[in-house]
Amino acid sequence: MRVRQLTSAAVALLLAAGLGGCSDGPDPARTPGPAPASADPTSGTGDVRAADRTAVRGGGRLRWAVDGVPATLNVYQGDATADSALLAHALYPSLFRPDGHGRLVPDPDYLAGAESTPPGQQPQVVTYRLNPRAVWSDGTPITAADLTAQRAALSGLDPAYQGGRPAGYDAIDAIAQGADPHEVRVTFRRPYAEWRSLFGPLYPAAETATPAAFNRALTGGEHLSAGPYTVSGYDAAGGQVVLARNPRWWGDQPKTDRIEFIAAPPEGRLDALDQNRLDIAPLTAAVDQAVPAPAPAPAASATPTATPGASDTPTAEAAPPPAAPEAAALALRRAEGLHGVIVHRAVGASLTQLTLNSAHGPLADPALRLALTRAVDRRRIADAALTPLGLPGAPLGSHLLAGDQDGYRDNSAAAGPADAARLFDEAGWKRPDTGGTRTKDDKELTLTLLVPAGSATAKRTADALTADLGESGVEVKAVTASADTFVQDQLAAGEYDLALFSWPAGTSPASEQRPVYAKPRPDADGTLDPGSNYARSGTEEIDRLFDRATAELDPAARLRLLQEADVRIWQLGHSVPLYQRPELVGVRAGVAGAGVWGYGWPRFQDVGWSA
Repeated sequence: MRVRQLTSAAVALLLAAGLGGCSDGPDPARTPGPAPASADPTSGTGDVRAADRTAVRGGGRLRWAVDGVPATLNVYQGDATADSALLAHALYPSLFRPDGHGRLVPDPDYLAGAESTPPGQQPQVVTYRLNPRAVWSDGTPITAADLTAQRAALSGLDPAYQGGRPAGYDAIDAIAQGADPHEVRVTFRRPYAEWRSLFGPLYPAAETATPAAFNRALTGGEHLSAGPYTVSGYDAAGGQVVLARNPRWWGDQPKTDRIEFIAAPPEGRLDALDQNRLDIAPLTAAVDQAVPAPAPAPAASATPTATPGASDTPTAEAAPPPAAPEAAALALRRAEGLHGVIVHRAVGASLTQLTLNSAHGPLADPALRLALTRAVDRRRIADAALTPLGLPGAPLGSHLLAGDQDGYRDNSAAAGPADAARLFDEAGWKRPDTGGTRTKDDKELTLTLLVPAGSATAKRTADALTADLGESGVEVKAVTASADTFVQDQLAAGEYDLALFSWPAGTSPASEQRPVYAKPRPDADGTLDPGSNYARSGTEEIDRLFDRATAELDPAARLRLLQEADVRIWQLGHSVPLYQRPELVGVRAGVAGAGVWGYGWPRFQDVGWSA
């Protein structure tokens, strides 16, 4: 059975909870829903201390915590991490970048403009107008050759290229220079609505033109870049990557002379901030995975008294260590009390859901899945998960879009009547007159819940789910699994009823979310391959809706198709969206342009020390 590489990374969003500062979501003060027409298109998500560039002084250095020095800066390689992506955005172009509501807009540093042929006109041709000042760090202009080489590497046409295959590159038929070296024309063999997500980040042709070049690890300062910064030091053994200003940068000049990305394990980041060894530190994992302090050793008695038949241990027991949520609360309290440090917080651009395994136990019955879907009190679950972190408990009503993402709509009513008790009865699971667990054919309705180990947020969620479903007569038994085994040994094996984890809420939901809901297909040997669909339920209709949305160039029509797909997913009883994953980032007072960045990434040239 195959396990997709992206799957491990996506599940790690909840397991590790350590990607804070790279991808976050709606402003906690905002009620989930589509952005009003008058809203500032760049606002609405995240929690960043913004400042006018004139109020940020030039010079100095910033010390930025990362999980580790990346094995590669090529985000399309198998060894890439979230830290690879963070650094890549300081070093390489992205023709488009997300705004505060997940809409991709041109980045004027790289793109003067771009337009696609109108809907219905075939073939689809996208014309890019590159910024004529945009050059690689050796002075070579960014041209069609760079886009052509990246398409060859990521299209899947040549299996010698090792790494991921992002959606869309396989839809490209040809790339050619337009009227001049700064115009690029991309012709598609089939319509591709989410073309704005392509070429971000974009790598130089020297790194992608051949399999040998593409497959090698991209590290150090000997490689070309085209961002506001270049690599001046790459010390994997010493745990540090140093970026310096790019002398050939043509845009707004970076405010900070030097950014030091320092490998700092989450459990040590509060100490590092307290001791002034870090200026920017994602704290999601530091809080969420805080461990209870060890209980103090009991004082030795000078004249121990032996009791016949008793052990030599003291009879007075030490107080038990706090549970994980209590340890997390202590860690958060400490973070908020650090002198000279501001804790930024927001819900992230990733969707935490309860997945219902349709290929295991009683949940093979879609009627039971729908009853369970309606029995989950999503607001109660969101409150339990988010309010202890100082965030509002806003529940999700969409499988495909985050609450402040453009076009969000709550489609939960499609799952059927809110009367879960009636749905359970109709599915044949009756509750005894005295209460207790529902039964059918003398079997009790007892379900396992697979939960990430070591996560306080996951534990609060699991506890609330257990209590919530228990009130409906469903007995839930939580089973924890470590990050090392959660995907391969648990989700892929399918030996569970319910599972709790998160998926990213990307800017291209039609192509990015399709694998999560695609109908499982049999392998060559006849074994059902769920791919990334760990619920193991799907329909041809849902697949067609995603395919139509991917090819629909009219934005309003594409959104209608996505909403229809979400309705069908609710009606299938595939999963229950719960809430957006929380993000916490500690930032030293005086640092501007840093915090929780919403759907996008930092504008590195603006991050610096306030004047």
